[in-house]
Amino acid sequence: MSPVGFAIRAAGFWSTFLILLVSVVFAFGGQLMLKAAMNEIGHIGTQELGSPASTLSRAAREPKLWTGLLLFAVSALFWLVVLSRIPLSVAYPSVGMSYVFVVLFSRLWLHEHVPPLRWVGVGIVVVGIVIVGLSFDRTPG
Repeated sequence: MSPVGFAIRAAGFWSTFLILLVSVVFAFGGQLMLKAAMNEIGHIGTQELGSPASTLSRAAREPKLWTGLLLFAVSALFWLVVLSRIPLSVAYPSVGMSYVFVVLFSRLWLHEHVPPLRWVGVGIVVVGIVIVGLSFDRTPG
Protein backbone atom coordinates (compact mmCIF):
# COMPACT_ATOMS: atom_id res chain seq x y z
CA MET A 1 0.00 0.00 0.00
CA SER A 2 1.30 3.44 -0.89
CA PRO A 3 1.93 5.98 1.87
CA VAL A 4 -1.01 8.04 0.59
CA GLY A 5 -3.31 5.00 0.61
CA PHE A 6 -2.15 4.15 4.12
CA ALA A 7 -2.81 7.72 5.29
CA ILE A 8 -6.31 7.69 3.80
CA ARG A 9 -7.06 4.33 5.41
CA ALA A 10 -5.70 5.53 8.79
CA ALA A 11 -7.78 8.71 8.58
CA GLY A 12 -10.87 6.58 7.89
CA PHE A 13 -10.13 4.40 10.92
CA TRP A 14 -9.65 7.38 13.24
CA SER A 15 -12.74 9.18 11.95
CA THR A 16 -14.78 6.01 12.53
CA PHE A 17 -13.31 5.68 16.03
CA LEU A 18 -14.19 9.31 16.75
CA ILE A 19 -17.77 8.81 15.52
CA LEU A 20 -18.03 5.67 17.69
CA LEU A 21 -16.76 7.63 20.68
CA VAL A 22 -19.29 10.42 20.03
CA SER A 23 -22.08 7.82 19.86
CA VAL A 24 -20.93 6.32 23.16
CA VAL A 25 -20.70 9.74 24.84
CA PHE A 26 -24.25 10.64 23.78
CA ALA A 27 -25.51 7.23 24.93
CA PHE A 28 -23.90 7.44 28.36
CA GLY A 29 -25.05 11.05 28.67
CA GLY A 30 -28.55 9.81 27.96
CA GLN A 31 -28.22 7.20 30.71
CA LEU A 32 -27.06 9.81 33.20
CA MET A 33 -29.93 12.15 32.32
CA LEU A 34 -32.49 9.34 32.57
CA LYS A 35 -31.14 8.40 36.00
CA ALA A 36 -31.21 12.06 37.10
CA ALA A 37 -34.81 12.26 35.86
CA MET A 38 -35.78 9.15 37.80
CA ASN A 39 -34.10 10.55 40.91
CA GLU A 40 -36.44 13.55 40.54
CA ILE A 41 -39.52 11.41 39.79
CA GLY A 42 -38.84 8.94 42.58
CA HIS A 43 -39.26 5.23 43.05
CA ILE A 44 -41.80 3.54 40.80
CA GLY A 45 -43.19 0.61 42.72
CA THR A 46 -45.85 -1.97 42.04
CA GLN A 47 -48.57 0.40 43.18
CA GLU A 48 -47.50 3.09 40.67
CA LEU A 49 -47.49 0.51 37.89
CA GLY A 50 -51.17 -0.08 38.67
CA SER A 51 -51.91 3.44 37.43
CA PRO A 52 -49.60 3.81 34.41
CA ALA A 53 -51.30 6.97 33.09
CA SER A 54 -50.48 8.88 36.26
CA THR A 55 -46.91 7.58 36.32
CA LEU A 56 -46.35 8.39 32.64
CA SER A 57 -47.84 11.84 33.11
CA ARG A 58 -45.47 12.55 35.97
CA ALA A 59 -42.50 11.27 33.96
CA ALA A 60 -43.50 13.24 30.85
CA ARG A 61 -43.24 16.50 32.81
CA GLU A 62 -39.59 15.87 33.71
CA PRO A 63 -37.24 17.75 31.31
CA LYS A 64 -34.27 15.53 32.18
CA LEU A 65 -36.20 12.54 30.87
CA TRP A 66 -36.70 14.22 27.48
CA THR A 67 -33.07 15.32 27.41
CA GLY A 68 -31.96 11.73 28.04
CA LEU A 69 -34.19 10.40 25.27
CA LEU A 70 -32.92 13.08 22.88
CA LEU A 71 -29.32 12.14 23.68
CA PHE A 72 -30.15 8.50 22.91
CA ALA A 73 -31.65 9.51 19.55
CA VAL A 74 -28.54 11.49 18.61
CA SER A 75 -26.38 8.56 19.72
CA ALA A 76 -28.36 6.26 17.43
CA LEU A 77 -27.69 8.49 14.43
CA PHE A 78 -23.93 8.35 15.00
CA TRP A 79 -24.23 4.61 15.68
CA LEU A 80 -25.75 4.05 12.23
CA VAL A 81 -22.69 5.67 10.65
CA VAL A 82 -20.42 3.39 12.68
CA LEU A 83 -22.38 0.31 11.62
CA SER A 84 -22.01 1.32 7.98
CA ARG A 85 -18.21 1.31 8.38
CA ILE A 86 -17.10 -1.52 10.65
CA PRO A 87 -18.26 -5.03 11.58
CA LEU A 88 -20.83 -5.29 14.36
CA SER A 89 -18.50 -7.74 16.13
CA VAL A 90 -16.04 -4.85 16.58
CA ALA A 91 -18.50 -1.98 17.00
CA TYR A 92 -20.78 -3.47 19.64
CA PRO A 93 -18.12 -4.56 22.15
CA SER A 94 -16.71 -1.03 21.87
CA VAL A 95 -19.99 0.22 23.31
CA GLY A 96 -18.62 -1.25 26.53
CA MET A 97 -16.87 2.11 26.85
CA SER A 98 -20.26 3.47 27.84
CA TYR A 99 -20.22 1.17 30.87
CA VAL A 100 -16.87 2.64 31.90
CA PHE A 101 -18.14 6.21 31.46
CA VAL A 102 -21.43 5.50 33.25
CA VAL A 103 -19.69 4.08 36.32
CA LEU A 104 -17.17 6.93 36.41
CA PHE A 105 -19.74 9.70 35.98
CA SER A 106 -22.27 8.01 38.27
CA ARG A 107 -19.62 8.37 40.94
CA LEU A 108 -18.61 11.93 40.01
CA TRP A 109 -21.95 13.50 39.03
CA LEU A 110 -24.62 11.44 40.77
CA HIS A 111 -22.41 10.77 43.82
CA GLU A 112 -23.21 7.06 43.77
CA HIS A 113 -21.08 4.70 45.82
CA VAL A 114 -18.94 2.49 43.58
CA PRO A 115 -17.37 -0.40 45.50
CA PRO A 116 -13.82 -1.56 44.69
CA LEU A 117 -14.98 -4.80 43.09
CA ARG A 118 -17.02 -2.81 40.56
CA TRP A 119 -13.88 -0.83 39.65
CA VAL A 120 -12.13 -4.16 39.04
CA GLY A 121 -14.97 -5.06 36.67
CA VAL A 122 -14.56 -1.72 34.88
CA GLY A 123 -10.87 -2.52 34.42
CA ILE A 124 -11.72 -5.91 32.94
CA VAL A 125 -14.17 -4.26 30.53
CA VAL A 126 -11.43 -1.84 29.41
CA VAL A 127 -9.03 -4.73 28.79
CA GLY A 128 -11.71 -6.52 26.76
CA ILE A 129 -12.37 -3.43 24.65
CA VAL A 130 -8.65 -3.06 23.95
CA ILE A 131 -8.36 -6.74 22.94
CA VAL A 132 -11.33 -6.47 20.56
CA GLY A 133 -9.89 -3.27 19.09
CA LEU A 134 -6.50 -4.88 18.54
CA SER A 135 -8.15 -7.81 16.76
CA PHE A 136 -9.72 -5.54 14.14
CA ASP A 137 -8.01 -5.92 10.76
CA ARG A 138 -7.50 -2.41 9.43
CA THR A 139 -6.07 -3.47 6.07
CA PRO A 140 -8.19 -2.93 2.97
CA GLY A 141 -10.38 -5.91 2.26
